[in-house]
Amino acid sequence: MSPHDPALFKQLLANCASEPIQYPGAIQPHGVLLTLSEPGLELLQVSANIEPLFGVQPAQVLGQPLACLLGPVQAASIAEACTAESFVDASPLRVSIQGHAFEALLHRHQGVLVLELERQDLPAMPVDDKATSRNLGRILRNLQAAQSLPALYEACVHEIQRLTGYDRVLIYRFEAQGHGQVIAEASSPAMELYNGLFFPASDIPEQARELYRRNWLRIIPDADYTAVELVPSLRPDTGQPLDMSFATLRSVSPVHCEYMRNMGVRSSMSVSLLKGDRLWGLITCGHRTPLYVPPELRSACQTLGQVLSLQISAMEALEVSRQRETKLQTLARLNGLMINAQDTVFEGLSAEPQTLMDMVDASGVAIIEGTTLHRYGKCPEPGQIHALHAWLRAQGEPVFASHHLSSVYAPAADYQKEASGVLAMSLPKPVDNGVLWFRREVKESIPWSGNPEKPLDMSDAEGTPRLRPRTSFEIWKVEVAGIAAPWSHGDLFAAQDLRRSALENDLARQVLREQQAVRARDDLVAVVSHDLRSPMTVISMLCGMMQKSFSSEGPHASRRISSALDTMQQAASRMNVLLEDLLDTSKIEAGRYTIAPRVLEVSQIFDEAYTLLAPLALDKAVELVFMPCLDLRVNADPERLFQVLSNLIGNAIKFSPKQGRITVTAEPCGSDIAFSVRDSGEGIAPEQLPHIFDRYWTLKDNNPSGTGLGLYISQGIIKAHGGVLTAESEVGQGSEFRFTVPRVL
Repeated sequence: MSPHDPALFKQLLANCASEPIQYPGAIQPHGVLLTLSEPGLELLQVSANIEPLFGVQPAQVLGQPLACLLGPVQAASIAEACTAESFVDASPLRVSIQGHAFEALLHRHQGVLVLELERQDLPAMPVDDKATSRNLGRILRNLQAAQSLPALYEACVHEIQRLTGYDRVLIYRFEAQGHGQVIAEASSPAMELYNGLFFPASDIPEQARELYRRNWLRIIPDADYTAVELVPSLRPDTGQPLDMSFATLRSVSPVHCEYMRNMGVRSSMSVSLLKGDRLWGLITCGHRTPLYVPPELRSACQTLGQVLSLQISAMEALEVSRQRETKLQTLARLNGLMINAQDTVFEGLSAEPQTLMDMVDASGVAIIEGTTLHRYGKCPEPGQIHALHAWLRAQGEPVFASHHLSSVYAPAADYQKEASGVLAMSLPKPVDNGVLWFRREVKESIPWSGNPEKPLDMSDAEGTPRLRPRTSFEIWKVEVAGIAAPWSHGDLFAAQDLRRSALENDLARQVLREQQAVRARDDLVAVVSHDLRSPMTVISMLCGMMQKSFSSEGPHASRRISSALDTMQQAASRMNVLLEDLLDTSKIEAGRYTIAPRVLEVSQIFDEAYTLLAPLALDKAVELVFMPCLDLRVNADPERLFQVLSNLIGNAIKFSPKQGRITVTAEPCGSDIAFSVRDSGEGIAPEQLPHIFDRYWTLKDNNPSGTGLGLYISQGIIKAHGGVLTAESEVGQGSEFRFTVPRVL
């Protein structure tokens, strides 16, 4: 297979992107790395350079206490440092071995203590701690004084270059698509300039970005170093490679070192810039010759990176807030149009299409509602809009935005001149609806550092094909088509806020329509009830008068007429009851059911109920017993309370067998009087019991005249009194209905 085979190149590129760079098994040579067990601090792994630096071979110290390598005094200082809850803010810890000075760095990861001894006798810029503190204070003041993000970036790169002496200091910002752009630069005259250039995502693979996200700083004093292996190569306690994600001395990928050399630098330092827990960008420093930055200066640079991260987040948040404020007046205008629209919110938005476009700086807008489509400004054809809208609805996003529509929706390539970008919103309604804003194509030339289509090279190394970093960083301009100006945070906010207002207005319209429908229905029921009650009363009276003329004991024809009149009178009476029930139901549903409570004697209520209902019970040979406690008074509407008792007792009589028994009681229950109607009937099936208070629910067996409104109305009456109506039943044992009304003491 040829080393230039595209499939091979793709495979090698995938391998590079998945390289486990946190497990190099080696360190950079400007220090020593030791892994220790706790609490005994026995040496588990050591870097192979302890032999030239400390004069001992790894085999001599592995498994031994740390004191055998550092001596008891220095080992004790390390042990004391290990007792701290955090190593982040610990004071500098220095040790000296065989005439070499080291600064000790500690961290724990995955159950092992890692001790790094970084050499302090390497050539470096002289560091004056007091001067560094003064400079840091001055730099922080300068950063805080920046009035804009570009000014903030420029101040940062120049101050870090002055502080560290690097030939080049850049701020590199990651874009949403994965690639990055240099947005600020401070470089010495001999360095090639990169400010404004874009770099492909493969320059900093995903696993490298993750390490940058987890660590504020990384340093490479000399890219031409020879890596120092760990002994043994695997952790003896787990048999796995050592995870060096947080190790300062971690050896880096050879591809990266070659990349540095191709850029003309031998040493580098990177400081992460975070926005929340997301990697926003990097401060990258490079030098043409080896350069070691002491820990004090590195700490100052890390502080600057942390401060810059906070300021970037704060200033971006202020910019977002400013963008939002510029939209508020337009949003208020559009909201007023939606409120005042006669029919729908979309009708309101269609009233001022230019205002709708200006809100998000769009070149065109389409408004869809059902089969109606309105287009204003520069838009695709109607069929294209409907197809795009169907695709957008399938995405399931309330607000969708793209400034490169053809990259996610291929048919958009046919109309990218009119609509390279789209911002869309829709409401959750059964009818097809939405607003689609369009932006025209903005052709531009993007400057890349090298060919973005060839971010890596492939070559043979001793007959084996391998990837190598590109050697050319010359400006490579790429003409971009099918891309519109990106939608800003303010544009997205405006679309989301307009959708919220449209949704609220649309729901308000639906509620109003439903309220109007309920009122119309209630008015109709009231009119029908009133208008029918009078003729039904007349029919009943006429039936009574006619019955006096026809005897049920007379001739056959006379008996037939008398029977027919009886039936008519019963039907008229039943219709009157039904009309009253319908009117009560309508009032309950509309929340307009009213009562006129007054103080009532319970014994008097029971006497009236017994007088009316005892004959019905007697006809069925059912025993009806009232058992009130003495001197009980309630605050209730007498007609409505009697209606409830009549309904409950009437049902009990209807569903009780002959020789059955019905007991009606009333007794104090806190601040209420609890009424109970218990029968000895067949009971209600468990699956039916939860539905007995539903509107129009009725037992189908042995209940030919039931309307299903009695219990529903009774519950509404009791609720209007501030009480509750409940039911318990057991098949074959009977049922009990209980309700409460306020007690009068």
